[in-house]
Amino acid sequence: MKSYLISIVLLLCFAVPVVSAELPVDSQVAAEAEFANEPYDDLYDDDLYADDEDTEVSDPLESLNRGTFWFNDKCYFYLIKPIARGFRIVPQPVRTGIGKMFDNLKSPLRAANSLLQFKFKQVGREVTRLAVNSTIGLAGFYDPADALWQIKKKDEDFGQTLGYYGVGEGFYVVIPLLGASNVRDGLSLIPDSYADPIPWLVDSKTAMALTGGSIVNRISLDKDTYESIVVEQLDPYLFIRDAYTQNRRAKVID
Repeated sequence: MKSYLISIVLLLCFAVPVVSAELPVDSQVAAEAEFANEPYDDLYDDDLYADDEDTEVSDPLESLNRGTFWFNDKCYFYLIKPIARGFRIVPQPVRTGIGKMFDNLKSPLRAANSLLQFKFKQVGREVTRLAVNSTIGLAGFYDPADALWQIKKKDEDFGQTLGYYGVGEGFYVVIPLLGASNVRDGLSLIPDSYADPIPWLVDSKTAMALTGGSIVNRISLDKDTYESIVVEQLDPYLFIRDAYTQNRRAKVID
């Protein structure tokens, strides 16, 4: 398990902005609406956070964070996105189904954190989704739980669980190659990894390859969102920092 954790961290390092919420909602929704046939959990919804524009974000490491942001930015443009674009040779319906399969594997993570927050109805929904989509949905390639019975997922992770119990987010950090985070959410990646069924089912190398494939597939479904941020925002760093923070705070409250 330790070797897997090391491998997964190294692999996720190549996800750059997308995996850690560096994508805004507009194109993320476009990709994920096709991906899951449901509205994606908003990360950068300007309307949702219109009243929170002055929300303070603790960023004592801004100079260091900006340097890391620059590094992540270059890795994204020159490494990850070209690979993801090349993967678009695979027909979109297939990539969409693959994405749903990986999302189906996150059901135990969502169920475990829902249980820790005493959200028992949501635990039941996630368990039902896993059972239905893993069978009728052909290992999650389809999402009949939602399409037929409107049993919807709800993103939950250990960072949200800690927030539920009153643990503060700490200061904002940009993790090298992982992207936007904070102290609480960054540390929460470790326990969340134990709820991932992939390393329990396959060896560490295969798990790393599958995780890498999931990341590439996910980015291939994106509509060049991060690129639009860079072009449209005067300061992409501040935009992503504030949007990420506001979104995480909203998820903890929800």
